[in-house]
Amino acid sequence: MKRLFPYPVLAALLLLLWLVLQQSMGLGQILLGGAVAIAVSLAASAILPGRVRFRRIASLVQLIAVAGIDIIRSNISVLLILINPRATPSAGFIKMELQLTNQFGLAVLACLLTATPGSAWLEYDGERNTVLIHVLDLIDKDEWIATIRHRYERLLLEIFE
Repeated sequence: MKRLFPYPVLAALLLLLWLVLQQSMGLGQILLGGAVAIAVSLAASAILPGRVRFRRIASLVQLIAVAGIDIIRSNISVLLILINPRATPSAGFIKMELQLTNQFGLAVLACLLTATPGSAWLEYDGERNTVLIHVLDLIDKDEWIATIRHRYERLLLEIFE
């Protein structure tokens, strides 16, 4: 069974997503979505280096809440910049050294920073363990680094390492 479903949660979520996007619970859609979900799950097993192991589920829940609130706040901030004709955002770049080395943790951090309006993960240097981040309205680099380190990286270290 592990050969057919190496990542059963991934396959189930993909099937659910397929059915939602197709807006149909017909037998044909279930079979086709199931085939796509199994194929993607098998392809993922060839690419992913290993299973994801969560060390602290409470930290994962906290990270989801913190990221959700930050994304909403950032949406409002970017909206206010865009609708204000006199606003001149001071865009800039931050190069930040990370303590996080887990591949899954780095991927989650990249997704969080890119999904948050006004910031984008641009480049990761694996040798130096640094990340280059673009910020739409960069006022204080040290404050941004502290925010990322304390709000995201700390929780990701608890979850993955």
